[in-house]
Amino acid sequence: MIKVHHLNRSRSHRILWLLEELGQAYEVIRYERNPVTNLAPPELLELHPLGKSPMIEIDGRLVVESAAIVELLCARFGPEMVPPADSDAYISHLELMHFAEGSVMTPILLGLYVGILGEAGAPLTPRISQQLDAHYAYMEQVLRPSGHFVLDDLSAVDIMLSFPAEIALRQGRQDEFPKLAAFVAKMQARPAYIAAKERGGPD
Repeated sequence: MIKVHHLNRSRSHRILWLLEELGQAYEVIRYERNPVTNLAPPELLELHPLGKSPMIEIDGRLVVESAAIVELLCARFGPEMVPPADSDAYISHLELMHFAEGSVMTPILLGLYVGILGEAGAPLTPRISQQLDAHYAYMEQVLRPSGHFVLDDLSAVDIMLSFPAEIALRQGRQDEFPKLAAFVAKMQARPAYIAAKERGGPD
């Protein structure tokens, strides 16, 4: 049984969703953010020094980092969700798997933190906004006519990029990025996505 250490309002929903898509049995161990600080609870620090979610336990091994978890689960249970290693699509897969956490999440998180600062963070806002525009526009551009990012069916990259795409919509960018809006609607309508929401709990 795979155990998923799942934090509310976090990127760990993607792991629950992926496991549902792969038809794998799993146990959800749910953690709640501090309602005042919005930080993860100290119980996660007891598992790993970074105290972040998602984490999974599989075969007696604790595995952290969303992209690493997605790659591992796809390699073991869903190789069809990753293009063949000798294909051009695999290069796109590598680029976008790293883009999901290494590029687009940077301005998203900076915007969150700077917003907490109020006027003190105002000088950074134009640069953050420019970077958000650029990253969302890139995502809009690379979406395929099929509505997926790399393959013409669900892939690991779709799972990873679902979170920043949802953030774009929460920021009210639907009209600017209609392909992203259609992508989010398509992903959220998948039975496995809905089942993961039910397993993970509200929000």
